[in-house]
Amino acid sequence: QVQLVESGGGLAQPGGSLRLSCAASGSISGIYLMRWYRQAPGNQRELVAGISSGGIIRYGDSVKGRFTISRDSAKHTVYLQMNSLKIEDTAVYYCNAGGFQIESSGSYWGQGTQVTVSS
Repeated sequence: QVQLVESGGGLAQPGGSLRLSCAASGSISGIYLMRWYRQAPGNQRELVAGISSGGIIRYGDSVKGRFTISRDSAKHTVYLQMNSLKIEDTAVYYCNAGGFQIESSGSYWGQGTQVTVSS
């Protein structure tokens, strides 16, 4: 089993920044991919960004150029730096791990952290 704990959500103004963290614990030695998803009310969950242990990275089209995903393997933590935030970035952000295709979710999910962008 793998446990994922997100932190760093909160309230930001349009144009502002937030940094999310996801700490992994448990049986993490075989985890190749980690991702961030988000889900806004009434919307489907969507892939925000994903990163492999070898440094392969993918971003959702709506966040390219604004968000940056990174991974600290020594700390078993993945980060999401969110800049130039927009109101439409408001959502619950979920950390996801596992699987072998970056565009498809793995088996493990965190509890989610709320990000609200509002003036």
